[in-house]
Amino acid sequence: MTILSVVEQAYRGTLEEQDDTILWITHMIKNAGAPVSVLLRSNAVNYAVKGQQVQGLSIGGVSFSHTPRLDQDVQALMNAGVIVYAVEEDIANLGIRRDELLQGVKLVPQSGMAKLFDQHDAIWYW
Repeated sequence: MTILSVVEQAYRGTLEEQDDTILWITHMIKNAGAPVSVLLRSNAVNYAVKGQQVQGLSIGGVSFSHTPRLDQDVQALMNAGVIVYAVEEDIANLGIRRDELLQGVKLVPQSGMAKLFDQHDAIWYW
């Protein structure tokens, strides 16, 4: 069974998490041997922008310095053999240039999403 994990809601941050839970669980599923791919769409296409800098946060004098490195998480997924797709129109709408994307991210047009869905047995939508 092939799985397509669709990530649409971009990480908004929490104080106890350092990465996107969905990327983490997708990586664990891949490590367990499941054939899984990821589709980034809407604001989540930002995950594929390389070299992001995320600043720490300080609340009431308490510093939280373990910030997410979502581009590194996406790269780790691809290094593990996960195919990562991103919707072309969403990238264009956010003003992201193709040369800003991690190498290996496959762009799919909005009109090609049905075909991509058809190539997978299960669609997990987050």
